[in-house]
Amino acid sequence: MTLIRTIGLTLLFLLATLSSSDAGEADLRAIIAKFATAKGFSEIGAVVHDLAATGDSLVEHPLSALADGNLYIREADSLVFVGKEAGESVQLFDPLSSEASGEAAKDDVAKIKVNNTLRRVIRDALGTLTLGAKDPAVRLAAAGTMFKTPDAANIEPLDTAIASETVASVKALLEQARAASVLVSDRPETDKLAAVALIGARGDRDAVSLLTSVDASASGAVKDAATATIANINSTLALWDAGQNIWYGISLGSVLLLAAIGLAITFGVMGVINMAHGEMVMLGAYTTFVVQQVIRTSFPGLFDWSLVIALPLAFLVAAFVGLIIERGVIRFLYGRPLETLLATWGVSLILQQAVRSIFGPTNQEVGNPSWMSGSFDVGQLAITWNRLWILVFALTVFGMLLYVMKRTPWGLQMRAVTANRRMAASMGIRTPWVDALTFALGSGIAGIAGVALSQIDNVSPNLGRGYIIDSFMVVVFGGVGNLWGTLVGAFSLGIVNKVLEPYAGAVLGKIVVLVLIILFIQKRPRGLFALKGRAVEA
Repeated sequence: MTLIRTIGLTLLFLLATLSSSDAGEADLRAIIAKFATAKGFSEIGAVVHDLAATGDSLVEHPLSALADGNLYIREADSLVFVGKEAGESVQLFDPLSSEASGEAAKDDVAKIKVNNTLRRVIRDALGTLTLGAKDPAVRLAAAGTMFKTPDAANIEPLDTAIASETVASVKALLEQARAASVLVSDRPETDKLAAVALIGARGDRDAVSLLTSVDASASGAVKDAATATIANINSTLALWDAGQNIWYGISLGSVLLLAAIGLAITFGVMGVINMAHGEMVMLGAYTTFVVQQVIRTSFPGLFDWSLVIALPLAFLVAAFVGLIIERGVIRFLYGRPLETLLATWGVSLILQQAVRSIFGPTNQEVGNPSWMSGSFDVGQLAITWNRLWILVFALTVFGMLLYVMKRTPWGLQMRAVTANRRMAASMGIRTPWVDALTFALGSGIAGIAGVALSQIDNVSPNLGRGYIIDSFMVVVFGGVGNLWGTLVGAFSLGIVNKVLEPYAGAVLGKIVVLVLIILFIQKRPRGLFALKGRAVEA
């Protein structure tokens, strides 16, 4: 029976791939009409073979409907429709175009019955149909499905497909799917050993999963080969897993860099412990939410540009709020760090409650533009587009801020105030306005950090609270007010956190990092990159 089935599938595939063009719609409808006169499962199966032999992708819809038990014959005119039951009636749809064709009472239509054997015939027919599809992506998907669901009956159709395949990537996956089917067949041991080697060269978790099932059921040389191949793949995957953790660490480091870089400026220039810095991040995220809401309701075609539009607005909103905080609260508390800490903590609570009152306490939906959605693989590394773009964005912000600090008059004044405030004031620099604009700049950068974080975290009133402690650790570890120190500190802490997490857990890993930072500060109180100057203020 299996041999007859295999030969039949091979002939179907040959007919599908050798046809120079898809069957005309009229020919397809003529074949579908045969369902109305077919008697018994064998004749229905013959009609299925005729449809698959056309090689036309349009027949996938009626065949899938037949397998699901949704193909009907209208008794009045013996026409065949795809049906969907709705109470005492059946909604009818054209089997090829899927267009609505009215409805009929259940008594006026007859469902075409199928059994398990016929369902297998339909499944195999659909598989051979997609193997002969013109679109390489469809053939690739079919090969991937056959790899994950190996069947000895697939070997002959796969041999035919491999012989005619011209796309290298599709051909390689077809060969792997054939090897998987060989392992569940009664082929000779030499064929199975070659199949184990071919699947081992694939080297991913799907290969491990398949070989593990083979290892459990095989014996002799095949079992030994499967065991050795699994061990080799697992050792390679362990290295890839380490690389994946490092990528996660770099990704976390880019987030910490965005959250901490503004804090590094205000802390370094002004010596202010700003506990409301996280709320500036939150304001940037909520600005993104508002922008997307306006675009969704009024300009839906601009959704992919929503983040580009939100970036300057988030900077301006956060910078304006920061300027108000500095002029209204912080400038009266310079030189009193404890009072500044408590005052900014109070401001953070006020901002959180204000956001709760306006937007509510629940998380808000911020969507990903199409260019930040999805992922891609590099070897066995899975890299998401949103994380990659955030890394690029963080480095871009760092480069722009470095340019402002090193190449502009305002940056020169900021560095002068950081190095020696009294000397800078005696040289005519208006230190109060430098403080105000510096605080606004740091808050604005936190705002654009919120735009990025809205793509990977929940937008809620508590968004900033999760980053304020880590931001201070980055600033203290890297060196107060030093941008390069902030960069190195952010990526170092991110990578160490993610490397420790698989072994110690997320909470214990953070505790270990905190202890290591405390020990480091004992040796280098000024951090990794200490500021230089005649009178750098502590």
